[in-house]
Amino acid sequence: MTAISRFKALEREYGHKPVHVDHSHDKNLTFYACNVFDRQKMAKFLPESVFKQVQRTMDEGKRIDRELADHVANAMKEWALQLGVTHYTHWFQPLTDQSAEKHDSFFTLDHGMPVESFDGKVLAQQEPDASSFPNGGIRNTFEARGYTAWDCTSPAFVIGSTLCIPTIFVSYTGEALDYKTPLLRALNAIDKQATAVCRYFLPDTKKVIATLGWEQEYFLIDEALFDARPDLISCGRTLMGHNSAKNQQLDDHYFGSIPERVVEFMADLEVECHKLGIPVRTRHNEVAPGQFECAPIFEEANLAVDHNMLLMDLMMKIARRHNFRILLHEKPFAEVNGSGKHNNWSLAADGRVNLLSPGKDHDSNLMFLTFLVNVIKAVYNHQDLLRASIMTAGNEHRLGASEAPPAIVSVFLGAHLSRILALLKEKTADGKILDAAAKRSINLDIEQIPEILLDNTDRNRTSPFAFTGNRFEFRAVGSSANCACPLIVLNTIVAGQLEQFKNELDAALSSGANRDETILKILGNYTSEFYPILFEGNNYSDDWKAEAARRGLSNVTSCPESISAYTLDSTVKLFEAQKVLSERELSARQDIYAENYHKKIHIESLVIANLALNHIIPTAIRYQNLLAENYHNTKGLGFDDLIENRLDTIKTISKLILVIKTDVANMSEARNKASHSADNLQKALEYHNSVKPFLSSIRKSIDALEMIIDDEMWPLPKYREMLFCH
Repeated sequence: MTAISRFKALEREYGHKPVHVDHSHDKNLTFYACNVFDRQKMAKFLPESVFKQVQRTMDEGKRIDRELADHVANAMKEWALQLGVTHYTHWFQPLTDQSAEKHDSFFTLDHGMPVESFDGKVLAQQEPDASSFPNGGIRNTFEARGYTAWDCTSPAFVIGSTLCIPTIFVSYTGEALDYKTPLLRALNAIDKQATAVCRYFLPDTKKVIATLGWEQEYFLIDEALFDARPDLISCGRTLMGHNSAKNQQLDDHYFGSIPERVVEFMADLEVECHKLGIPVRTRHNEVAPGQFECAPIFEEANLAVDHNMLLMDLMMKIARRHNFRILLHEKPFAEVNGSGKHNNWSLAADGRVNLLSPGKDHDSNLMFLTFLVNVIKAVYNHQDLLRASIMTAGNEHRLGASEAPPAIVSVFLGAHLSRILALLKEKTADGKILDAAAKRSINLDIEQIPEILLDNTDRNRTSPFAFTGNRFEFRAVGSSANCACPLIVLNTIVAGQLEQFKNELDAALSSGANRDETILKILGNYTSEFYPILFEGNNYSDDWKAEAARRGLSNVTSCPESISAYTLDSTVKLFEAQKVLSERELSARQDIYAENYHKKIHIESLVIANLALNHIIPTAIRYQNLLAENYHNTKGLGFDDLIENRLDTIKTISKLILVIKTDVANMSEARNKASHSADNLQKALEYHNSVKPFLSSIRKSIDALEMIIDDEMWPLPKYREMLFCH
């Protein structure tokens, strides 16, 4: 696509007004999940006996047999046809930045006659081309067969005229080529291990589920300005651009009045989300200008992941209806806040008891403490792996950039819980350890204002992994990420740790030890071990970096170096023991993430070189010629001393042009060298160390030219225009 001129873009942007969408008929929410084949639809379209069998199978997490699948497929087709559906697709999540789908029509021929066909066989399984998706060496290019298989725990849904069926995606040899397969395995692992531990306190526990509430941050930019920025089109972020004089310094955008154009977009998005059963509830302005956030009600983790992937796809489509483009890159604009996707994670026993919420009696509080401590122990033991799960080319720009947690993994608990863990560490805890868990209040002595109830813990927005009262908030996740990636790691490491805890406890109990005393002793030992990872202060500060180093915490800021944690012996041992990923699958993921990294840096280097040589330098030369002509025409008129600064400007432009050309040439040489590295991980390291630095140095010179060249000549939309277009 050819980028349009800056002033043409600004002219188009000025003409974009709010796109009003009439939702008056939707205010009663009767349309909620109208495009989802959920249990209510199943009950309507399936025979009662079949529905009960399907429901039991889904609740118990068991495989649906082909005969049952035929019943479901027939009901699903009957429901979908009433919505005007003509095609179906297996909707899956390969190891790319987005979901994938291949549409097939219900239309077929039966003895030459057209019929609509959809049975259990095609519902249960399809065969996309596995060689065209990232596989990390699991398959040869000429070995194309792969399979998608129906995930009956996530309901089918309709978008447009297509029935979408959530599925896993595996190779012909059975290895996972997607995010959903290992996520489901990790959720099974945490269910098994957490249920076993939970039964010490709640003997009748049948199932433990992981829950997730994501918070999706994003930028909106007018589509005309987007189209005028080749770097946004190709890379999702600005590779150049001098900071606007005003951005977020006054904190006036955060929670401010939402612009009318944006409100209309948000309202449109919410309705489309609700039709698909995505329970979005919150919307607001974020810290940076042009940045916003939406968040849903908590859900079971697998469904929440599917819903977030759907949301990101919906956002892109609906933004276009409102003449916007969505930016999900973690750092689309320099010098202003980037975008994250906080993952609020917890565990629930039988869907009703939050295991990370303090209770009201001895056993429930001891259970809470057991799960709390084991989660922190898992994070401490596998901090490098947890970091690897959120480290990408985009998030590498955001982490530690004074608006996001640093690459150092630490845990925030708040003063109250920190005191409790200190007692555990010193082995002075007793059975009344959590008696103070009830909420306290603040009396403001203002008659019109009700009392304010205090949570048991404050919130620390600088912490990468913070406890926020009844859940952990993994704040380091990037805005473009598939939530499954960190959840696979988090649920697996916690499952492994809970298994270790149970083994220790069972060994002691078999010798006649007291249950409560033994639990407190084990938790005290764990706390003593992981105590260095607890931090209540400002994670942004340089002092914390030095303190973390003294505590022995790792601080890996490079994506290629970070993802090497996927093939550590401890990672392989854990993931194979919990039956989540094999050594081959882990190695493949590391290879895929490394390849994705170096390809993104490669693209960025090509784009910035093109912009520098074909847009910026020609503009600089034209302006330089104007200055030279002016200098020549005015020299000798009697005020030469007053025009000498123009000569200095000409010299400065010449120097910057030379620096840019030199950097572009050296970057090209470094890129060619890096491209010949032996494997993808080494190539990613070379791109990080040798190519990526040129992106910053070239940008610095271009941004300096932006502040010199006549505003009417500058070819690309500026930050002040892109950030404040609403």
